[in-house]
Amino acid sequence: MAVEVKLPQLGESTYEGTIGKWLKQPGEHVQRYESLVEIITDKVNVEMPSPFEGTLTQILVPEGQTVPTGTPIALMDTRDEAGVGAVAAAAAAGVGSRPAATVTSPVATQSAPTTGERTRLSPVVRKLAEEHRIPLSELEHLTGSGSGGRVTKDDVLAYVATRHRATPGSPVAPVSPSQAPGLGDEVVKLTPLRRSIAQRMSQSKREIPHAYGVNEVDLTELVRWRDAHKEQWRTQAGVNVTFTAFFAKATAEALRAFPFVNASWHEDGILLHKTINLGMGIALDDGLIVAVIKHADQKSVMEIARELDALGRKAREGHLGLDDVQGGTFTITNPGVFGSIWSMPIIVPGQAAILATDAIVKRAVVRNDAIAIRDIMHLGLSFDHRIFDGATAIRFLNHVKARLEGARPAEAALGDF
Repeated sequence: MAVEVKLPQLGESTYEGTIGKWLKQPGEHVQRYESLVEIITDKVNVEMPSPFEGTLTQILVPEGQTVPTGTPIALMDTRDEAGVGAVAAAAAAGVGSRPAATVTSPVATQSAPTTGERTRLSPVVRKLAEEHRIPLSELEHLTGSGSGGRVTKDDVLAYVATRHRATPGSPVAPVSPSQAPGLGDEVVKLTPLRRSIAQRMSQSKREIPHAYGVNEVDLTELVRWRDAHKEQWRTQAGVNVTFTAFFAKATAEALRAFPFVNASWHEDGILLHKTINLGMGIALDDGLIVAVIKHADQKSVMEIARELDALGRKAREGHLGLDDVQGGTFTITNPGVFGSIWSMPIIVPGQAAILATDAIVKRAVVRNDAIAIRDIMHLGLSFDHRIFDGATAIRFLNHVKARLEGARPAEAALGDF
């Protein structure tokens, strides 16, 4: 029996994925849950397990192509004894190297899409059309390269380029003189991660009315406490207990006190999340990826430190799984590790706010009518003004500030934070 293998949903706000590498080829037998293909998204590179046991007969989407979730990407014969002749013929025909638009699968033939189905547009395509001011009615006349003739993101970009050539004076998405490559300039091709980040951040700024709040935090006592005990804590935890672990713990507790900060906007109301799952920004060579600490409010600083270390290593090695990047309800980004002292990040779509923790720097400040040298940092909160107002934002920041500045005995245990 021939069945379609479809690209799964890869996260709450991820609507497409790029085929990175096929790990099996036509004619090979695949066990259920055995790694079949590497998928690249803005969140994670993940090896997708096969949903069936059988023989891979056709690859419908070649490596490097980006398709919406739900798109058939391969065909498998799930009979116990696959037809060797049919499989060999498929492999000899080279269907694995043919573009999806030229592949006609038996399954697709049985239920050929109607015109309405063919022109159904994914959220990614609709957003791209909106960016370039293309009426959706124009896209209905395109012959898409996706499964069943579905219009893809690449089809829209190709159409935009054709549109420019046909109407040189068109005001749609003009290229300014400063953007035109000059002598010696180099155009660096976007990676799937970079392109996805660009699309999602553009979506955030288009759809979310950003507002901002900043607070100054005196971390002198926390710095002294950590300096005195960090080696002891490293032995106890097995990892370096960074300041980020303290920031995450204080933030998780503040989110419990201010549930509207741990929320999402919906047209029919505001969704308050029951769980507190902290997305933690991790910088990679070609972009930023957000890994998630689930139920962060229920974990100690030591547990958070261990999880941060594990997620960081997995991200740098390219081993993050889907569960590592899904379910975030609030995000913390830490530009302070690179020296930033004042940051206003862009909100992750689907969340109410994002917190930036900047560098800890020594500054001369006034304390008790005297000038003192203290360890100071800024907390920068970007928030969705539809969900809550500035008063809530500053009260939330004050809660985090008070938690980080709270006095503690010099010999207090890490668990006492």
